[in-house]
Amino acid sequence: MTPVRLEISIDRQELTLLAGETVLQRWPVSTAAKGVGFDEGSYRTPTGRFRICEKIGDGVPADTIFRGRKPHGLWKGGHDDCDLILSRILRLEGLDPENRNSFDRYIYIHGTNQEEQIGAPASCGCVRLKRRDMIDLFDRVDCGAEVVIHPPTRPRGKLIFFDCDSTLSSIEGIDELARAAGPEVFEQVESLTHSAMNGEIPLDEVFRRRMECLAPDRGLCEQVARRYVETLTPGSVELLDALREEQWTPVILSGGFAPLIEPLATRLGIRHVEAVPMFHDDEGRYTGYGEDYPTTRNGGKPEIIRTWKQACLPERVVMIGDGISDLESREACDLFIGYGGVIERARVKQDADLWITDFRQLTPQMIESVLGASS
Repeated sequence: MTPVRLEISIDRQELTLLAGETVLQRWPVSTAAKGVGFDEGSYRTPTGRFRICEKIGDGVPADTIFRGRKPHGLWKGGHDDCDLILSRILRLEGLDPENRNSFDRYIYIHGTNQEEQIGAPASCGCVRLKRRDMIDLFDRVDCGAEVVIHPPTRPRGKLIFFDCDSTLSSIEGIDELARAAGPEVFEQVESLTHSAMNGEIPLDEVFRRRMECLAPDRGLCEQVARRYVETLTPGSVELLDALREEQWTPVILSGGFAPLIEPLATRLGIRHVEAVPMFHDDEGRYTGYGEDYPTTRNGGKPEIIRTWKQACLPERVVMIGDGISDLESREACDLFIGYGGVIERARVKQDADLWITDFRQLTPQMIESVLGASS
């Protein structure tokens, strides 16, 4: 009997079951919302050659929830934002040098509760199927079966990156942390922040010096996170809603700290946040930050944008921000929009492709018009 194999197309969002060159079945799938990639913690789908190394869930009900690859009750149905692993799991082992970490990344083919998203990239890195389709596939393959995930080849979607501090929110998060530490610390940190945003001091040096001054505990970080939500920039909610209607995917790209920014992202309906990790111990004491994260240094924002471009092959890429670190992204984008609604920086205003001081001035149609004129 000819052994079966699986081929997964990122472009078509489709899994094909074959025996030799004979197609036995096709199912729609959902691969990663963030595109393709191999890094641990990237939430991207790896590509290349794999084999099925483990089959999990034989005989359990279709709505079985798996946690740690063990059955953990039944999904009750209804709308759920959680990315649940349901019905069955096919665990993948990478066979190429770049994807050999797939086993340790827990890359699966699995059933999902997010069936309405099947057919479009929406997962956190795994390959999702509808629950009944997953059971059908599971019953047709054995451990050792070959799997090939083909990388994308055609452009798809549009990306728009937003800075956060003094852009989506009127505050600078680091300054809010400093203000709580007292006037002397605040003055020192505020000076360092403005020097970085004006391009006078290397960003990595500023990060280190500011955090040596602050060492914020978890309680203070949660307090500042609330301030972000309370100080939304006028027009930002409406602009983001309009952009999503025109099939733009928004991403927050910030030199701020992820735990402080994520509640704001949730309020704005932004799923993807590229910002600096911050760490606390079990007692909430500050233990450090992601010193190697790209946005802690000059050139980090264009680096992240290039990674997204490689991962997703977007049709268009736009960046909006107020600082020099945002302006650095211009060479990686199709359009850089300078924002001066909170702080006006002369160099950003001078070099931006488009300059605005109010998000209510900006529409998706204006962005498309400027992009069209520059192409």
